[in-house]
Amino acid sequence: MARAMKVAVRALCEFTARTGDLDLRFTPAPSALEGMEGHRSVQQRRGAGYEAEVPLEGQFEDLHVRGRADGWNAALRQLEEIKTYRGTLDGVRPHHRALHWAQARVYGHLLCQARGLAGLKVALVYVNAATHAETVLVEEHTADGLQAFFAEQCQRYRDWARAEAAHRRQRDAALAALRFPLPALRAGQRQLAVAAYRTAQAGKQGEGGRCLLAQAPTGIGKTLGTLFPLLKAMPEGAGLDKLFFLTAKGTGHGLALHALAQLQAIPVRVLDMQARDKTCEHPGSACHGDACPLARGFFDRLPTARAAALRQPAPWDAPAVRQVALRHGICPYYLSQELVRWADVVVADYHYYYDSAAMLYALTRQQDWRAAVLVDEAHNLLERARRMYTAPLSQFDLAAARQAAHGPVRKALDALQRRWQALNKVQGEVDYRTCAEVPPALLAAVQRAVGAVAEVQADQPLPPGDPVLAFHWELLHFQALAEQFGPHALFDVQRAGPAARRTPATTLCIRNVIPAPHLAARHAAAWATVLFSGTLSPPAFYRDLLGLPAGTAWLDVEAPFADHQLQVRVAPRISTRWRDREASLAPIADLVAAQYARQPGNYLCFVSSFDYLQRVAAALAQRHPQVPLWPQTQGMDDAGRAAFLARFTEGGRGVGLAVLGGAFGEGVDLPGTRLIGAFIATLGLPQVNPVNDAMQRAIDAALGPGQGHACTYLYPGLRKVVQAAGRVIRTEHDRGVVVLMDDRFQRAEVRALLPRWWRVERN
Repeated sequence: MARAMKVAVRALCEFTARTGDLDLRFTPAPSALEGMEGHRSVQQRRGAGYEAEVPLEGQFEDLHVRGRADGWNAALRQLEEIKTYRGTLDGVRPHHRALHWAQARVYGHLLCQARGLAGLKVALVYVNAATHAETVLVEEHTADGLQAFFAEQCQRYRDWARAEAAHRRQRDAALAALRFPLPALRAGQRQLAVAAYRTAQAGKQGEGGRCLLAQAPTGIGKTLGTLFPLLKAMPEGAGLDKLFFLTAKGTGHGLALHALAQLQAIPVRVLDMQARDKTCEHPGSACHGDACPLARGFFDRLPTARAAALRQPAPWDAPAVRQVALRHGICPYYLSQELVRWADVVVADYHYYYDSAAMLYALTRQQDWRAAVLVDEAHNLLERARRMYTAPLSQFDLAAARQAAHGPVRKALDALQRRWQALNKVQGEVDYRTCAEVPPALLAAVQRAVGAVAEVQADQPLPPGDPVLAFHWELLHFQALAEQFGPHALFDVQRAGPAARRTPATTLCIRNVIPAPHLAARHAAAWATVLFSGTLSPPAFYRDLLGLPAGTAWLDVEAPFADHQLQVRVAPRISTRWRDREASLAPIADLVAAQYARQPGNYLCFVSSFDYLQRVAAALAQRHPQVPLWPQTQGMDDAGRAAFLARFTEGGRGVGLAVLGGAFGEGVDLPGTRLIGAFIATLGLPQVNPVNDAMQRAIDAALGPGQGHACTYLYPGLRKVVQAAGRVIRTEHDRGVVVLMDDRFQRAEVRALLPRWWRVERN
């Protein structure tokens, strides 16, 4: 209870002091570094006797408030709250100013109380990030007036905090008594649960940032086997505030909500975070009060909507949050963001914690939460993180922005175009090349363009969809990654047009290869992180590339399946190499048809591309028209995918053709006779191309010679193979067959990456 009744000054004021509209029109925000420099410039100008970063705390009944004031000028009797901005001061939105004043007044009270002052001046010092020029806004206050303001804020928060403390006690008591919702844990599931629980306990015992990398076979119940022990660990000892269950795909999201529903009798608040494009009620409108009715007066109506949401039975899924939000006339998406603060379990996509602007990570740091993180299907985190920290710039997008721009912005974009063209001239007839660094002249041009757009935005914000604004977001991401550029990334230039064109357009890209430097801080901020998947071998590959700490534990869960459940055969006389594709079609078709004739039922046949899929389908249709075929099509939507899977009925018969690594290669559950076999006609190796070769060289340089090929090609390919094969055996009662169609499956380095419980035979 004592911990639940502590609150930081910022969190207190965010709860009580924000008023008016939600306003997310772009305002040029300073970087964290610029913010620190702005604070430092003010503090250095104040001279001797000025106190910077003054720790303060105070009590209101049973609520303890703490924080750190930016500065105290004793000579002027002035407490200062310093805020850095870009553009013009008018760009600081009213709801932000209200928050800033509230923080300054609370700090003023805490200082008066700590030092016995009868009154003081409270100042907001706004610092221009570019010029370090100050605008100082001052209020004169008595100690009694500040105490009354403080009491009003605390009274509003305290009633809520008491209710939250009561919820916490009720939650923790229920979790302490929680029993596993099924008759028993499976053998491998128990092993996983014990390791996850120990990781959480180690994190809580003063060893925050503890990580577990757990490889557990498909079908043992990994979702419930990780959620249950982490929930059990929440109330014990120091206690966890939050549990984040992070997923890469919608299937994992649904499985997590289903597992939590099995525990629905406990008073745990589960928040289902949905993407903005799925929850926006007015997708054509900008997020501010002049354009969207649900943004108008958002913060005025938020308290009653928030209280109503807490009375809503769990889970806070998208329909439930939407119902509450619309009943109170506010935006569902941003209500869900507010509810993160009051949720116990948050189910969300990876990017909410691992992206550069990740909300869950930022709140964890800001609110000092003790959070445990579960990373579902963690093998996907590598590629997802690479995309998060990769920033491409298209010259076509620059052209569109230049066409729409005017004045200083057009001038800055023209200068960027000239620098870009200089790179193209060096590029010559080469389609792809990498550079050792981001050229300083190019980066300077990017920074000038960012500044020019920011100045315009401060005076007259550009509307959503404007080409200049869209390109500006890309420039900001590029600039941020350029400032962190190192051996973990590539800077490359790729021709976007035919080689014969005289002045081809190009794409510039800061391409992340090793996400470790970006992710390490995220792992450290969590009290415990459990990353689990059916395919995490070899563990060193994931530890090194994902930036996991040196003490990360490794668990390889024994499969609960016997080798007699799955017949694994290699077809060594088939080659699916590019040069052998045409010759492979007839043998593949004959082998699939022979297995289907020998044991009719439902099968999946995985190939490397849609072109190859169509050719295999044509060969099967021509040579064996009696075999029912269900080919995956490009661009299949949710309804199409559901219809494809619906064909796999109990006792059904047919062969589904799918692309390896696509929608049906993982996260698909077809137990029993819904699927009795899989054919895999590829090693799944990524395409050999200049980009992948450059990534291979970068990994060789970072991790050592020879590591690049395995990390770039072999490990990702075999991971997809094992994931696809894992669709066949889902329970202890399933039986099936997997046929690996390529002679390279006989190689020792390939066989070493296949599950240990497989007994592989030659066809």
